[in-house]
Amino acid sequence: MTPEENTRIVKQTYAAFQSGDMDALFSNYAADVQWEVYGPASVPTAGTRRGLDGIREFFGTLDQAMTARSFEPREFIAQGDQVVVLGHYQWTAKATGKPFEANWAHVVTLRDGKIVRFREFTDTAAAAAAFVA
Repeated sequence: MTPEENTRIVKQTYAAFQSGDMDALFSNYAADVQWEVYGPASVPTAGTRRGLDGIREFFGTLDQAMTARSFEPREFIAQGDQVVVLGHYQWTAKATGKPFEANWAHVVTLRDGKIVRFREFTDTAAAAAAFVA
């Protein structure tokens, strides 16, 4: 697939997430997807998950742990089978009521029109502080 086609798929995935259309979101992932969110164990969404069940678990944990105040993918940069997405988000940790925000970079790898790997790089200190009572 071309970098443009890969970017289109990634943009569709973000649009599905933002609209809450989880079926459309999951349809863009390969069955053997690897999902990596770097951060300390105190951040409920941190860790590596595998397969569609793993990313379903991630989004369930996300829903239980945080309320989105904003989620903004701002730039899409594609080369070969990877799309880098730069953005900004604002969340509130449900357990503490504390808000946090950060810029982020997502590195998305595709194969045959499906996402096979997702990696998130962000300010983990801001997220971790929000989960401390």
